[in-house]
Amino acid sequence: MSTPLYQLKAEFFKTLGHPARIRVLELLSEREHAVAEMLPEVGIEPAHLSQQLAVLRRANLVATRKEGSTVYYSLTSPYVAELLRVARTILSGVLAGQAELLADLQAAQTEAKPPS
Repeated sequence: MSTPLYQLKAEFFKTLGHPARIRVLELLSEREHAVAEMLPEVGIEPAHLSQQLAVLRRANLVATRKEGSTVYYSLTSPYVAELLRVARTILSGVLAGQAELLADLQAAQTEAKPPS
């Protein structure tokens, strides 16, 4: 029996559910990176970055190539970069809506205050 698509999607999104993995994918959306280049950008210990890269490799979201002793990472599909762009667009809309709601609440609070 095959796994339902919704379950596979849930597993896929779990893989994306770590800030360091998202940051790595954002960096790789720009271009291929060596591990040493990503370390200061991701801001985690080398061992932790290695673990996060392993998770992304197992999910087949990133590929590696070796040049001498340097390992370079790249995205396996341009759709990963597109997914991150779509997520940013969605979040921008959500945050804009929340900012508007906050402004409305603050205005209502100001109107409701009795004069001093």
